[in-house]
Amino acid sequence: MKGDSYEDIIHLPHHVSKKHPPMPLRNRAAQFMPFAALTGYEAEIEESARLTEEARDLSEDSEAALNVRIQSVQAALQSQKQPEVSVTYFRPDEKKPGGAYIIKKGAVKKIDSYTGRILFSDGTEIPLCGIVEIALRSI
Repeated sequence: MKGDSYEDIIHLPHHVSKKHPPMPLRNRAAQFMPFAALTGYEAEIEESARLTEEARDLSEDSEAALNVRIQSVQAALQSQKQPEVSVTYFRPDEKKPGGAYIIKKGAVKKIDSYTGRILFSDGTEIPLCGIVEIALRSI
């Protein structure tokens, strides 16, 4: 082709430097890897999109009824070995404001009024102040 501007150099041998050895193919491939300028940004976006709930305040009547139910679990602890209960409680989120309401079902080992916690036989500990509902379960 007469109109080709590279016609004069297209058939020349490829230049190989005498100073610098050729780069291995493995290293050359790394040059074309995608670059993540914002490392961790996607995880932050997912975290901010995760929803949490606000803790609800119990009314005085609800709080009194809850205390009666906790006392009934305490009484059941003395008559039974480990009564089965269902507890709904608020667990604060570790990373952002709010949290989640969790339902825990299991055998109660002890109600520790000194530390303000309910201890389950599987090792779970729930603070009494976070409980919104508790009920003895029939087996």
